[in-house]
Amino acid sequence: MVINEIEDAGKNILGYEPINKLLKMFAGPAIISMLASSLYNIIDQIFIGHAVGYLGIAATTIAFPIVTIVMSVGTLLGVGGSAFAAIKLGEGNKKDAERILNTVAGVLLVVSLCLVVLGLLFLEPILTLFGATDATMLCSKQFGGVMIAIIPLTTYVIALANMARTDGNPRLSMRALVGGVIINIILAPIFIFRCGWGVLGAALATACAQAFSVCVLVWYFTKCGKMRFNKYDFFHPHRVLLNRVMAIGASSGLVQISATILQIVLNNSLLYYGNLETIGGDAAIGAMGIVMKVNMVFISICIGIGIGAQPIVGFNRGAEQYKRVKTVYKTAAKWATLITCIGWSCCMFMPHAILQIFGSGSSPGFLNFATDCMRLFLGGVFTAGFQIISTSYFQATGQPLKASILSLMRQFILLIPLIVMLPIWFGLYGILYAGVIADLISATCVFIFIYREMKKLDKLITA
Repeated sequence: MVINEIEDAGKNILGYEPINKLLKMFAGPAIISMLASSLYNIIDQIFIGHAVGYLGIAATTIAFPIVTIVMSVGTLLGVGGSAFAAIKLGEGNKKDAERILNTVAGVLLVVSLCLVVLGLLFLEPILTLFGATDATMLCSKQFGGVMIAIIPLTTYVIALANMARTDGNPRLSMRALVGGVIINIILAPIFIFRCGWGVLGAALATACAQAFSVCVLVWYFTKCGKMRFNKYDFFHPHRVLLNRVMAIGASSGLVQISATILQIVLNNSLLYYGNLETIGGDAAIGAMGIVMKVNMVFISICIGIGIGAQPIVGFNRGAEQYKRVKTVYKTAAKWATLITCIGWSCCMFMPHAILQIFGSGSSPGFLNFATDCMRLFLGGVFTAGFQIISTSYFQATGQPLKASILSLMRQFILLIPLIVMLPIWFGLYGILYAGVIADLISATCVFIFIYREMKKLDKLITA
């Protein structure tokens, strides 16, 4: 169901339909879309774990910062463009919303092609910086090289999927991403096992899946979207609109950039301190790689809820319906917190069952350390739900500074320094303690920000 297909007295359904109904309508497809995106890497890890072992998992974990760098570009423009376009639609300014779409698409293509050239030229030094060793370099180059080559596809999938949701067609976005995952599920085992291509096969399967998703999304905005591609705006980006898009999307982009820096610091810390223990550095990186992918499942659901809530919040903020804005936030935060509490419970009480999926049972030492990673590093993940929704709220309401500060709080301001400092006293396990400490401190800070924001909303509601 698209936004403008249901109208009442000329009103957009975002302004009058019940909040629960709207959240189900928009968050449902967004959740499936985000899960589909996270499943690309999880599927690869599962098949690689069984076909290659922990060194293959370590290699993809080492190359993963390439993916997060690409995601930072896609989310900077895609999420920023989506949120800004939603505000413009709420104001009744469809022309500027369409200009935003074309500006995002045009700029993204140029930036992506530049990243491909630079990435392929400096692939080996980049992977060495990310923590690759002689044992993992070949697999890391195979996986990372393909991920760099498909940067234009990956960024377009992220950006256009977000824009399709704001255009009122979250189900199209969902179908494009889910279709890609299905293709990945079919091709990955064929390429990895039947063709014997190992890590390279996993990367090629992902490339084919991304190509499918991009074709669907480009077709939509070319042929049947309410917002459409047009040559003039595509090749003549609007600087004022672009600046605003980047300001709104900065928090999402910074989250991915900080995730990249975090992964680099984490990989190198695990490599160094892991080599001082019996488990070894490569195995420690592989164990943490699995744990991070498992965590991605629950986080993706919460991000999906936040994405689904954004156009509703943005539209009603533009329409000055502040009571509906507050209701959307509270409902979304409640759902996201429930999800992260369920995820936390799974990690605490059934870690072995989860880890066995990745083929880690053949190495008891590896499995034991991965279990400790899950229970300690993710010990505070139950707080992540309302933190993600709070950041999405500040994005949707055009408050990029607050959104950026909150986005950087856990990963950049807290977690990276803790990963560097705590191992000095606690060794390898100091890295694991850093995760839970960062979660609890950042949750406290986010609560203070959002509490004050809710008080401001109350004043606007009663004014």
